[in-house]
Amino acid sequence: MKITISAGMSLAAAVACAVLPLSGQALEFSGYLRSGVGDSVEGGTQSCFQLPGAPSKYRLGNECEQYAELDLRQDLYTFADGSVLSLEGMAALYNQYGHTPEFTGDHGWARMVQAYAEWSKVPALHNGSLWAGRRFYKRNDIHISDFYYWNQSATGAGVEDMEIGGLKYSYAFSRKDSVFQKDYINRHDFNVGGFDSNPGGELEFGVSYIDKPDSEDAHSGWAVTAQHKQDGFLGGSNTLALQYGEGPGTGLGYTGDVTLDDSAKSWRVVEYFDWQLTPRFGGQFQVVYQKDKRVDGGDQDWWSVGVRPTYAFTEQFKLVTELGHDQIDAADGTRKLSKFTVAPTWSPAGPAFWARPEVRLYYTYAQWNDAAQRAANLMAAGSALSDSGAFGDAQHGSNFGVQVEYWWK
Repeated sequence: MKITISAGMSLAAAVACAVLPLSGQALEFSGYLRSGVGDSVEGGTQSCFQLPGAPSKYRLGNECEQYAELDLRQDLYTFADGSVLSLEGMAALYNQYGHTPEFTGDHGWARMVQAYAEWSKVPALHNGSLWAGRRFYKRNDIHISDFYYWNQSATGAGVEDMEIGGLKYSYAFSRKDSVFQKDYINRHDFNVGGFDSNPGGELEFGVSYIDKPDSEDAHSGWAVTAQHKQDGFLGGSNTLALQYGEGPGTGLGYTGDVTLDDSAKSWRVVEYFDWQLTPRFGGQFQVVYQKDKRVDGGDQDWWSVGVRPTYAFTEQFKLVTELGHDQIDAADGTRKLSKFTVAPTWSPAGPAFWARPEVRLYYTYAQWNDAAQRAANLMAAGSALSDSGAFGDAQHGSNFGVQVEYWWK
């Protein structure tokens, strides 16, 4: 569409001509649902297993909550240059098993986790986007443990995916990582991706800088991430990520503790891959290692190794299993937790690993050691691993239940 501004045409009229009508631009929606019910074999509501100090847990048959997301996106205007102005919002609901649904409190909540405006496909930004608001942004996670190891979600604004010289450049300024962060802390995230490292492989690099807050005993910090993704690996894909941070940058994928200075250091190696060797045999495997150095004696090393293989006996019936082990070497001893789940699963969408919805019957067994129980008594009293939890002073326990998981786009 070509616009010619004549001498008698007002600027307002020219702008009006440059904007195409809203008609025909449909409301898009997507979402996620995870719901079920479970109990412990010992009696009582299901109590889930997570090693104290570990930032994630193996999730199959080990989720003690109902959770749902509903996302709506509306394109408002399409400009003559092909760029698009849009609004997007997402509501999320969370409620723990065994509690009356509530919209605020310790056992449940309802929140707007996304609410932002975006101007996308802007030629002046090399087909990049301008955005502002609260949004899920450049999230990288391992599905079987729900571990968001590199997550730049934020309340802020930025320029995303400017295509220059075959690479994609992004910058985001934010003040809150999520709706749950209590304090406003300035953070800057720079990303560049699109490096063709090898056939089917791509490299991406990111730098985060956290400003020093205007308060006592606070410090600035930084973190760097390098990530390689390989498509076509065992019928799926492989991801390798290396991360390092200092001070508040030790949060790596998030804003960390701002009271830490540059003597505090953390580094992490993430390796995981999906496979779909045959239409009926797929799965995901992960290994994570993280080392934290603290001058106050809070050093710890975290290892996590796990796998979730799936095999479909028919087009709609799978057997899904999961085995995971977490271990933390800390000053108070070596904490260990191992967990196993078996889940006969109905999958009406097909036999593949990623096919959803899934309706699962599951049985989960977990075992932990003395150090894990001592840490749970101090850090998470009443949790499954503590001696005041559902399994008492035993160092093993099991749960069973039924769960549905579904996402749609």
